[in-house]
Amino acid sequence: MAYLVIVIITFISGVVGTGLGGVVGAALKRDSNKIVSLLLAFAAGIMLAVVCFDLMREPIEMMKSGESSLPSLTPLIVVAAVVVGYGVVYLLNLLIDKKTNFEVKHIDENHPGTADDLDELIHSNHYESHKNSKSNLFIAGLVMMFAIALHNLPEGMVIGASYATSGVIADLFSGSGFIMAIVIGLHNVPEGMAVSVPLISGGMSKLKAVALTALSGLPTVFGALLGYALGGINDMMLVLSLGFASGAMLYVVFGELLPESILMWRSKLPAFMLFAGLIAGFLLVMF
Repeated sequence: MAYLVIVIITFISGVVGTGLGGVVGAALKRDSNKIVSLLLAFAAGIMLAVVCFDLMREPIEMMKSGESSLPSLTPLIVVAAVVVGYGVVYLLNLLIDKKTNFEVKHIDENHPGTADDLDELIHSNHYESHKNSKSNLFIAGLVMMFAIALHNLPEGMVIGASYATSGVIADLFSGSGFIMAIVIGLHNVPEGMAVSVPLISGGMSKLKAVALTALSGLPTVFGALLGYALGGINDMMLVLSLGFASGAMLYVVFGELLPESILMWRSKLPAFMLFAGLIAGFLLVMF
């Protein structure tokens, strides 16, 4: 029963959230950089609050309670797991960058003079200035889709590991697991927009683009099942799962969401939305 609940919640957060972003992107017909920038910054703030005030704190409280056999070195173990989680997602991004560079080189060989345009397109998401380069937009959308699919796996682990700290049924609509499911679903909306807009602009039908965008959120379900299964083995595996998931989420925040938010809108408002998200996340965790 617990696994079924995990599947349903993460399906809504991952697939439905990303698919909703695809629908919004198809409806807008263009990338609303300012709105997406603020959404990314707000989601980053909530994620940061949940990681720092809940996920990383949980193992320490377990150790201090005396109800588990966790050693006094648990804080160091948490830090090590966080570093590993951060590093793994960083390496995934290196693989994505290599794939992106390969696509750029391939386009450059067949269409001289377009590699710089494609590189700028992928890293800045300024799709409006590239409407005439449909093939470049289409490839950028595919690369973005695979990148988001890879990122959704550790994001799903965050939800699963969070639910592993307590009974899923008892805390179905409360606790860090439910909060992270909401936050990840929220931040999947602009990610879905980032996938569907270039695919549609590159010539793909709206229905097919939205379907592919939604599928990129499916790894969230598998990640959540993995995180919940590992966290349920014993207390130490739960600590490692929470630490790994925290590290993965911290990379998503500092390595992706914040830089992308600032690049999309060079203003002080994204920083304000980060602060607002941090406060909102703190209140969600504490209440």
